[in-house]
Amino acid sequence: MSLLLSHSPKIFIRKPVLVRASAGRSSSPLQTPPCFVRGEDPCGPDHVELRIAYATRFFPKLIKKAPVELVYNDASDAAVTTIGSSHGWVASLMHDVGTLRLHDDLNPVASNSDPKRISLPPLVTLPHCQTQIITNVSLSSLSPEEEDCVVAVKFLGHQLSFCRPASQSNSEWFNIKIDNPCFFSSRVMFSKRHNMFRIPGAGGQLIGSWDLCEDKHTPKFQELRYHNLPELSKAERETMHSCFTSEHLVESRSTGETFLVKLFRQTVDGTSLKVKGTKLKTKGVMVFKVDDHGNAVYTQDIGDLAIFLSKSEPFCVCASFLPGVLPNYVNILDVRELAYFKLTDSSLISYTHRFKAPYFCPPQNIEY
Repeated sequence: MSLLLSHSPKIFIRKPVLVRASAGRSSSPLQTPPCFVRGEDPCGPDHVELRIAYATRFFPKLIKKAPVELVYNDASDAAVTTIGSSHGWVASLMHDVGTLRLHDDLNPVASNSDPKRISLPPLVTLPHCQTQIITNVSLSSLSPEEEDCVVAVKFLGHQLSFCRPASQSNSEWFNIKIDNPCFFSSRVMFSKRHNMFRIPGAGGQLIGSWDLCEDKHTPKFQELRYHNLPELSKAERETMHSCFTSEHLVESRSTGETFLVKLFRQTVDGTSLKVKGTKLKTKGVMVFKVDDHGNAVYTQDIGDLAIFLSKSEPFCVCASFLPGVLPNYVNILDVRELAYFKLTDSSLISYTHRFKAPYFCPPQNIEY
């Protein structure tokens, strides 16, 4: 892979990025379980009241209000498009000015009366790249207000961009052009254990990592070798071959383990993925535990952990510390589906529903 760097790489030559709290195990009992926006009710011309699944079930005082434009913005002519989420911060693309903004409006514990809005620097589009279609966003720490927090944005295609929104000296974008097509549609995540942003390649053969502490123009690569693969029947193989497959890299901050999740989804009624609004339904999940040597071992037992996949950055939590969370499950949320996959016996429960904000929010500390 060759990389084209634009502007000064000042974002890399700083002290190591610090993540000050864990999204999993916590010493405080007052944490919300992972949650999402289940439904909305109008509460005025410009706002909606959010019914937040799981969080409000266990903490009924948590009632959220959010701007309509953050929830209902899937029209082709929308001025603002919500494009991702990380650590409970939702990112939106302001089409008219070409900038990104971070909001805490969909965070169940954030203030209703004084929501936080953080504008990021104007986007810089590298030659032969685009910055209108975004794969996802990732934060290196719990809040973009922390001085050392780095925001990573993965665009569909070549471009990967970083910035430090709270930096007093340099908050401009640091842009990288990725030539290897296996990373074009992949999602970026931050690894606290490695102190790097990492991207799994399509097909799950490579993981690319970008070190924030070193001034390097090339990523580190890890080639994966698969072990303990399950024996599948002919029907199971045919089903998987007919599916759209995506790879998701997830880190358990409480145990230090890294997992690669392969998600197999099939279009409903044989529609094409190129058609806008195509419905996808989960058909299977495979989880591999990845070590530092590139060994990816298939497993049906991740212990007390639960994995959450959505349009947000994927995350993993300890189930026993959070109400309503089942261990050894992969939880999946998409625009038209909510699914629960039990790893022990590969059983799957799937619900078809329209979710305007398909973002799992990781556990949040509650202050009363």
